Amino acid sequence: MTLKPGLVGESTHIVVEEDSAVTYGSGLAPVLSTPHLVALMENTAYEAVNPYLEAGQSTVGVHIDVQHLAPTPIGMEVCVRAELVEVDMPRLRFRVEAWDEVEKIGECEHERFVIDWERFLRRVERKQNEPGLRECKHPCKDQAPPG
Repeated sequence: MTLKPGLVGESTHIVVEEDSAVTYGSGLAPVLSTPHLVALMENTAYEAVNPYLEAGQSTVGVHIDVQHLAPTPIGMEVCVRAELVEVDMPRLRFRVEAWDEVEKIGECEHERFVIDWERFLRRVERKQNEPGLRECKHPCKDQAPPG
């Protein structure tokens, strides 16, 4: 099968303490953290298309526009549904929703790019190993800290 709009993937997850805003450092509440919700959404989209890729291909997330709509307590199950809505190779666009046992807790637009895995790894290796590439080029590096 080729990648076509309408392809759907689903996943379920029981929220544990390691998924909480407290553990992630993103809040004080013992509920599913936004960073973990994003990870669940991205992973569901990845898993939906992965079986349909050619050998040597994978996908990487390049954009996510997420709304975390409601809290989900530890111990509750979350169901995530990712639908492939557009294919413009190498770009894939998804609409993703997440629900807990009570209500819709999140939704997002997510984009992934199909990549050649070996080429991607060579680029990562080059970034790790070439002299001079690891110097921070961001302008904030040279600014004095505030205060």
